[in-house]
Amino acid sequence: MVVSVTFPLWSILPQRQWIRRLNSSRDSELHHSPAPNGPLDGLVVLDLSRILAGPTCTQLLGDMGAEVIKVEHPTRGDDTRRWGPPFLKGKNGGETSESAYYLSSNRNKHSIGIDMRSEEGVQILKDLATKADVVIENFKVGDLARKGLGYDDLREHNQSLIYCSLTGFGQTGPYAHRAGYDALIQAMGGIMSITGQSEAEGGQPTKIGVGIADVMCGMYACNAILAALHHRTKSGEGQHIDISLLDSQVAWLINQGLSYLTDGKNPERLGNAHPTIVPYETFPASDKDFMVAVGNDAQYMRFCQTLGCVELSTDPRFTTNAERVRNRAELIPLLRQFTIKHSAEHWAGELEAVGVPCGPVNDLEGVFNDPQILHRGMKISLPHAQSQTGQVDLIGNPIKYSRTPVTYRKAPPTLGEDSLSVLSKYLQKSKEEIDDLAARGVVSLGDS
Repeated sequence: MVVSVTFPLWSILPQRQWIRRLNSSRDSELHHSPAPNGPLDGLVVLDLSRILAGPTCTQLLGDMGAEVIKVEHPTRGDDTRRWGPPFLKGKNGGETSESAYYLSSNRNKHSIGIDMRSEEGVQILKDLATKADVVIENFKVGDLARKGLGYDDLREHNQSLIYCSLTGFGQTGPYAHRAGYDALIQAMGGIMSITGQSEAEGGQPTKIGVGIADVMCGMYACNAILAALHHRTKSGEGQHIDISLLDSQVAWLINQGLSYLTDGKNPERLGNAHPTIVPYETFPASDKDFMVAVGNDAQYMRFCQTLGCVELSTDPRFTTNAERVRNRAELIPLLRQFTIKHSAEHWAGELEAVGVPCGPVNDLEGVFNDPQILHRGMKISLPHAQSQTGQVDLIGNPIKYSRTPVTYRKAPPTLGEDSLSVLSKYLQKSKEEIDDLAARGVVSLGDS
């Protein structure tokens, strides 16, 4: 039966939620647990991804209230579970099998271990996909289609399904068959060529210190899924989303990419300096480095006055930002002769008082003890049964909704800990049936 309904254009209610408003009985067996308060309450996500890009996306969706079913290899689990040390400390003080890397991107998910090499395992995933609003996967191009789990296969039984594929190079093109890895993408996508100390200082192309190509791809995927949900709310149509690490990497070259497209010149590496704003970089204090971000000429004048070098603010080589960029090599050494005279804390106080943006170069201890960061909830703790302290510390979500706040409902799960609850809730399998599947290696039950 086809139901035609007119929806407000601003609404992106999950499919199951708006259908439930038309016919409350249809989904009662699928959503019988207490509902979270997030904006994606009622959305069901079948997560076939692993490593970082896909899990970053699904953790964001989970924080917003979606119910995320994380499918893992029944014995190995997500590859990142073994990417350590460090590992979470257990009750006996020794290491658990939960790596910090895995814990970083798998909050608010239910883990189910399924053998995708078995016909029964594949059938379970097909059945779960009929209950899902979103499927997200990061297998090599064509791998899931060969198992009958591609978009076209699953769409036959769920026309409104949103299916998001994350790959290294996309579903099409001469590199589509290649596997993608963050460091490789940082190299090929250009960001390494503009990161690191300059050649004059002996620098070389440098990888960013976190898997930023993966993380940004996951964020683009999350945005794409939310937009597809909005389209589906208006039309009832699902669709396939094709996102690649390389495309995402190129997209966030932003101003540096446009600089090349504008004048055809490859941007140079400048270390901590800004390519088109000066002074906008780290400076040495008497104890450590601090960052200064002078955004306009008025700020530059106050910066020089505070440092005690007013003459540098009236020197015609440095009076405008354009001139300062052209004469960066002459200006920066002169400024450093003054910043070295006092501590970073001194300069932070003095410059803040006159409206010049500045701040310390924090290590991670400094970050997670910073009062502003703590006030904003960027360090959180959740109960974890295996942890020595009974808690696991995690990084919070930066999104602050006024009406539908993100929620932290569940620590990153141990492998297969939710297999029993997921299979009974969504597929109405009995405990005896699930135990039989586990005995034959089709699913793993973990600590469920």
